[in-house]
Amino acid sequence: MEATVLTRSETRKGPSPESTRMFLEAGEASSVAAALLAANAERVAALAARLRETPPRVVVTCARGSSDHAATFARYLIETRAGVLTSSAGLSVSSVYDASPNLEGALVLAISQSGKSPDLLAAVKAAKAAGGYAVALVNVEDSPLAQRADAVIPLHAGPELSVAATKSYIAALVAITQLIAAWTQDEALEAALETLPALLTQAWRLDWSPAVERLTSASNLYVLGRGVGFAVALEAALKFKETCGLHAEAFSAAEVLHGPMALVKDGFPALVFAQNDESRASVDAMAKGLSERGADVLLAAPGDEAGVPTLPAVSAHPVLEPILMIQSFYRMANALSVARGYDPDSPPHLNKVTETV
Repeated sequence: MEATVLTRSETRKGPSPESTRMFLEAGEASSVAAALLAANAERVAALAARLRETPPRVVVTCARGSSDHAATFARYLIETRAGVLTSSAGLSVSSVYDASPNLEGALVLAISQSGKSPDLLAAVKAAKAAGGYAVALVNVEDSPLAQRADAVIPLHAGPELSVAATKSYIAALVAITQLIAAWTQDEALEAALETLPALLTQAWRLDWSPAVERLTSASNLYVLGRGVGFAVALEAALKFKETCGLHAEAFSAAEVLHGPMALVKDGFPALVFAQNDESRASVDAMAKGLSERGADVLLAAPGDEAGVPTLPAVSAHPVLEPILMIQSFYRMANALSVARGYDPDSPPHLNKVTETV
């Protein structure tokens, strides 16, 4: 008698896609963005004025997980818009090795949902002792991180109970964009931010079901982007791993042309994020090249100029397009998790607050 092999989705019945906390919380991103932009306007303006009056020598970011992906977004935005060198701190330098570089004149951006991680707190303490000015972008306003920082930008995301960060990640991106727009007095970006809540609603409604269909049986994939788009590629790869049990690796669209290309075989899936800025032509060319090598390319991008199948994306200011695409992605990832037999709210072996030291 021939044995019947059942897939995970056939042996384990999970929740319906629209009943998960991940779905409900990610769907709140539009209202979170609206509340954040309004509530933080005055304090962001004051902080931006300080940064113009006393320009930081460098910017150092402190974060882990999804918050670190938001820090990557900040790095590209600060370096391209404010022209200030930005680097991610190695948190173990202070928490494990009890050391700290000279941060005199540095702006330290600490990004966190909970504001409780011991290594993050140790890094901020060490950074301030070394001369840095610490700004906390944090969802929990009375957290230890908020109390330790010199200035606080609340994320106003409200309670986030799903282990997978969604609305708090988007809130971090919005807060970063609001700060950089005010700091650099970028009127076009400030005006675009006013439209973001409505655009997030549009992005949430877009149909990315072809990605669910093509990735339900996948084992591995690449997630690619460039510039600010690389930040959401990193976030998407993490969500694939933690909610879908899918091994996903994020690369810059430029870096994948080197060693990672050796793994691309017929049908190898790749999700590509492309925003309409200076990086668009190179990302489109890379996506087309992957497709010609036999990869199963899913391109998330406004428009269809690349010559490969695209997932729909809302057209907006180029800085905002990755934020809108990750919102569409969250809805798809939630559905994919359920289709693969997982519960996106309870990833195995993970907790909401990671007590790293």
